[in-house]
Amino acid sequence: MYNDDIKNLANYRLEQAKENLEEAEALMQINKFKGASNRAYYSIFHAIKSILALEETDFKKHSTVMAYFNKEYISKNIFPRELGKRVNEARLFREKSDYVDFYIVTREEAKSQIETAKIMIEKTETYLSEKIK
Repeated sequence: MYNDDIKNLANYRLEQAKENLEEAEALMQINKFKGASNRAYYSIFHAIKSILALEETDFKKHSTVMAYFNKEYISKNIFPRELGKRVNEARLFREKSDYVDFYIVTREEAKSQIETAKIMIEKTETYLSEKIK
């Protein structure tokens, strides 16, 4: 059903997501919570983009990627609503830590981001394995 280029792109983006998660966990180990949170967010973002690759859909803006994922996958219950809430929370944390002066990411926030990234990767792997056979 999907051509090799599409499959390769989806898998490449999923591998990026996993690499970002590894980076987040490494940063967490050395108490770099802002960096850990950022890498966890990008893990989530690349996992979502791996899903969109199957549709041959892409967007330049992060907010558009997230809005599309919510509209097409969360609201249609392809992915659980709770995950949608966590993904939105991850986006908000990333925006605050990147754009709000003096915002300090806590250990708990970074830990939550990493947990969301793990869930997102797990759900994405399942989704892709069902779609790419």
